[in-house]
Amino acid sequence: MVLAGIKVSDTALVRDAIDLSRSASEPFLFNHAMRSWLFGVLLSASAERAPDPELLAVATILHDLGLTDRYTAENRFEVDGANAARSFLKGRGISTQQMQVVWDAIALHTTRSIALHKEPEVAMTHSGITADVLGAGLDRIPQDKQGAILAEFPRLALKNGLKECLCNIARRKPESTFDNIVRDFGVRYVEGYTSPNFADVVANAPFSE
Repeated sequence: MVLAGIKVSDTALVRDAIDLSRSASEPFLFNHAMRSWLFGVLLSASAERAPDPELLAVATILHDLGLTDRYTAENRFEVDGANAARSFLKGRGISTQQMQVVWDAIALHTTRSIALHKEPEVAMTHSGITADVLGAGLDRIPQDKQGAILAEFPRLALKNGLKECLCNIARRKPESTFDNIVRDFGVRYVEGYTSPNFADVVANAPFSE
């Protein structure tokens, strides 16, 4: 399969992941997932350890299922997405260890301080996503390749769409935002949003010292 001039993994599993992401996601979110995958593929070329291309594809393509109406549950959105991806993988000839790698890649995709120290699939899933959201690592990708990716999968106002998704989580299930990036969006943009401060949680623990 060639997307935006980039040769990528072409398996039934990858094609099914693309179909699932497209059917469950708003267009801006689907395009973000596809760009993240392609950026991850390109960044993997210089990685110390090459990721499994199929696992990288599935993890990046499905990484934001937890932001969709279909898959939003009670956990933080990264875990909702990881659980949805694991359900998708069951019964498809994927080993338990491979499913765990995909689960970790999605669950940790916003946690740079951990993701970059995990398996190459986890690290490169994070790297592809942050390239698309934050621009991290784009200096390692030629401008013509960046342009081709953006032409095939336009951003479609990603910043505003992502902001609204995360603010909706802060409104709907603030209890899931305590220890992740959604808290920052809640504090900045959502009127009436509150979240525990971990210093208070420790201070109020039921011990005398």
